[in-house]
Amino acid sequence: MERVNNTLLTAFILTGIPYPLRLRTLFFVFFLLIYILTQLGNLLIFITVWADPRLHARPMYIFLGVLSVIDMGISSIIVPRLIMNFTLGVKSIPFGGCVAQLYFYHFLGSTQCFLYTLMAYDRYLAICQPLRYPVLMTAKLSALLVAGAWVAGSIHGALQAILTFRLPYCGPNQVDYFFCDIPAVLRLACADTTVNELVTFVDIGVVVASCFFLILLSYIQIIQAILRIHTADGRRRAFSTCGAHVTVVTVYYVPCAFIYLRPETNSPLDGAAALFPTAITPFLNPLIYTLRNQEVKLALKTMLRSPRTMSEV
Repeated sequence: MERVNNTLLTAFILTGIPYPLRLRTLFFVFFLLIYILTQLGNLLIFITVWADPRLHARPMYIFLGVLSVIDMGISSIIVPRLIMNFTLGVKSIPFGGCVAQLYFYHFLGSTQCFLYTLMAYDRYLAICQPLRYPVLMTAKLSALLVAGAWVAGSIHGALQAILTFRLPYCGPNQVDYFFCDIPAVLRLACADTTVNELVTFVDIGVVVASCFFLILLSYIQIIQAILRIHTADGRRRAFSTCGAHVTVVTVYYVPCAFIYLRPETNSPLDGAAALFPTAITPFLNPLIYTLRNQEVKLALKTMLRSPRTMSEV
């Protein structure tokens, strides 16, 4: 247990997630590959959107490019520490590092929530009001909405970090988790955490519930509009466009609700649930959006073919 003047902690020890020792190497290689593929996949989507004038001028793909940046950020904040869990030695993190990790995770996580909502609203306008869509959702407006999501996410992350670390932490210093998150860190506070738990529940609950409700409302309207499409090909294309978003939202929101919106319990399932928004969803996003989106696949093929064409010339 590390202390300063026998009162305040200078570092935390992350206990990680429990696993059979014989699988240490397997898990290390697995999550290392997940991290590398996450970074490469999201970077490829970002470059594809940025390089193709047809894509980065359209709001849907502006949102997708920003989502790739957020996924790379969340993965970089969490997964390297997760990988360290499968190495020998004590996995300590400085107090300031723990503050930064908690802030950036909730900053990027809440920004992602807002972005998913904007993506749902964008699909609602494109499918339910196609004639007015170019006027209602311009590239300039989408950029302003993205900027607003970043600002709101930053405020949310700062609020959570300030509330969590205003409390004294005098020991023990073992965080029973694989990264510094609010529920796990609050268990170590040397003061009453009732206010923190209430504010965390209300704050995260409002963000998650309001975003999820708006997404649900958008997709109820979208499904009704799709069912009114007369051609089977039109319905298939509309469902394909929205199916990717629904899949990602489900994989992201269900674990978040399980972790933050239930009575405080130290369940071993918390760590497993947290793997989805921190490691699995950032890894799946490039696959889902690339495999189910014909325009992204076409732009990617064009971009990969261009250097070859230039070299032949």
